[in-house]
This record gives sequence, structure tokens and C-alpha cells, in this order.
Amino acid sequence: MKVFSTIASISLITSASAFTPSIPSRTTTALHSTTEAAATPTKNNKASPGDRDILVRCASGQQVERTPVWLMRQAGRYMSAFRQYSDKYPFRERSETPSMAIELSLQCHRAYGMDGIIMFSDILTPLPTLGIEFDVVKGTGPVISTKIRTEEDVQKLKDAESVNFDETLPFIREILGSLSKEAEEANTSLIGFVGAPFTLAAYTIEGKSSKHCLATKKMMMADENGSSKAMTQFMDKIATMIGNYGCHQIECGAQVIQVFESWAHQMTPKHFEEYGKPAAQKAIKIMKDKYPDVPVIYFANGGSSYLELQKDMGADMIAVDWSVDMAQARKILGPEVPISGNIDPTILFGTKEQIEQAVRDCIDKAGGPGKHLLNLGHGVMQGTPEEAVGWLVDECKRYKGKDA
Repeated sequence: MKVFSTIASISLITSASAFTPSIPSRTTTALHSTTEAAATPTKNNKASPGDRDILVRCASGQQVERTPVWLMRQAGRYMSAFRQYSDKYPFRERSETPSMAIELSLQCHRAYGMDGIIMFSDILTPLPTLGIEFDVVKGTGPVISTKIRTEEDVQKLKDAESVNFDETLPFIREILGSLSKEAEEANTSLIGFVGAPFTLAAYTIEGKSSKHCLATKKMMMADENGSSKAMTQFMDKIATMIGNYGCHQIECGAQVIQVFESWAHQMTPKHFEEYGKPAAQKAIKIMKDKYPDVPVIYFANGGSSYLELQKDMGADMIAVDWSVDMAQARKILGPEVPISGNIDPTILFGTKEQIEQAVRDCIDKAGGPGKHLLNLGHGVMQGTPEEAVGWLVDECKRYKGKDA
């Protein structure tokens, strides 16, 4: 299969069996020496023994000594050190070569000192374990070649219960295993993540990024009128695989798992209740039944219009996007539901004062320092000034509350 460079906004990988990296193997230590100078540290807060698990404790619902912080897409093209790799190597090569994936996971933490290191990967990573194949075409993005339209198409996929992730995605254990050691040495937490079943199903059905997800919605309508149960069957299969994949990440060292419903904006509240929610709940339950002490965060990007339906997902924490006011989100979810979010990513293009004020406002509206997990309401955008990320992280760690 021909390998194409990815566009900046798309991050995908396929199974290792479909691709053999062309660059020589390099150790994490060697990579550190080549890129540390490119990422100028901005963190100026003294380390505390509690920093090691403050994010884990917060995600579990505990009130903690200060507000912890990590950012979605915190490893990305806004960093010059990251672009040294992304401008030269295709995404699949970077993410399937453990030494490179480890380095790219660590760059942002070394520079900014977030309260968690997140594995450099993508939500579509495990699809090949079910026999779903895709490529990444420059200028187009992901193109998924496996067609799913009928019950017969679903039945042809591999058994979700019997996936051996060490065989199909062997790089995951090496990446997370090494990152686990790095996180311990850096006195921070290790975050894993998975895609939610609806998002993965819709991406596969559409075969590419889609504005309206019409093919997916037609399958849901066919499911509702009883002419085909392909949608329900497909999502159930993905939910099983994703739940087990999350467990695999935990077994490899992840201390927290975030579930990304990246295409929540494609679902009406009715669609969410009937399709997205039950499938996500199943995946989350698989993880929580096996590892009850490992917190799971659920994030529905574009799902704030039905935030009240997310109170009983079975996750330990709900992450909210930037389209809802944090105080309103806290009111909708209630004080008993731990919350994460939700600064508008475009704030990072503002002044230092604007960024720091946005951090303080978000923390105050969430209940005050230590009452929620600070994040953006979506990922760090390409072109974001590097120093802006440092200002956000530093202010979050420094802020003691309105009355301090």
C-alpha cells in the first residue's frame, strides 16, 4: 500500500502488519537529545509529590489541591519540535515507530509540564483489528476502503471478542510501556484514549470525513424501520472491541482513558439516546467492570445540546466542549458529576492577559481550584503560538481562587 503524508488536521495509523517503517530504529534517549532544544521549557512551577497522580485523582471525582490541566492535541503541529517529524515522516510512520511516537508524546510535557502525558496515536488506530482498512491521502485525509452498509457486511468483519491487540497493534504496548516509565520519572500521569463507537462507525460508513453523514443516518433510519439492523450490529461490534482496547491500554500502563465522541455533532438528541449513548456505555462498562479504579472520561464534541443525557454514561468524568458556558454545564450535570473542559481553543491566539483571564474564569465557573480538570473545549489548533500554551498551563497551576 502506498503511504501518503497526512494533512495537519488528520491523525491515523493502520496495523503494523500493513506497514514497515523505513527509518532506522532509534531509542527514546537518542531522540531526546535531538529535540529538547527545540522545545523551550516554560514551566515555572515547582514540582509537588502530588503531581504524580493529581489528574487521576481529579478524574476519579476527588477534590484536589489545585486544578490539574492537560490539553487535547497537546502534541501537535503548533510545536516546532513536532514539525521536525511531521514535515518529514507520514503520520503512520511516526505513530507506528515506537521511538518516534514516544518522543512526540513527551515533547509537550517537557516544554509545558501538563499534568498528564497522552499517547501519540489516533481514534481510528484499532479499526484494522476488525478487518477495516484505510489509507491516508494527501490533501484528502482518511479514505476507508472497507464498505459497511448491510448486515452481511458486518458479519464479514472479524470477531470483536477475540482480538489480540499485541498481535494486531504490537507497537501500542511498547509505546505505553515506555511512556509509563517516563511519566513516573516526570512525576505525572499517563493518559490513554479511544474513539467512541458511533464516531468510529460513522467514519467507516462514510469512508471519509463527511459534512452530513448521510449514509450513516440512512442506516439508522433503516434500523428504526426494521428493514436492516446493520447499524446496531456494527456499533455493538465496535463497542466490544473499543472496550477491550481500552482495557489493553490500561494493561500497558495507561492510568486514565478518555473516550472521544468526535462526531457527536452529527447526532440529534434522539440519535444519541438510541445509538451513540448505549454503544458508548457498553464500551465504558467493559473498561470499568475490569478496571473499576481506572477513571474513564467521556467527551462528546458538539454534544453540549444534549449534555443532560450524558449524566449517566457510566464514566467517571464528563468533558464538555467550548460551546457551553462552564457554569451552565456544571448546573446541567449537577455537582455530583465530575467535569472537564472547556476553554475555547481560539483564546490561545489572544494576549497573555486574555488567556490567563480565561483560565481563571473557567476554574471559577467550575467551582474553584481543585474542583475540575482544566482542558480546552477541543484540541490545540495548528498555528497556536507556543508561548500561549505555556501561559495557560502556568496560570492554571498558579491560580488559587478569587479570594486568595
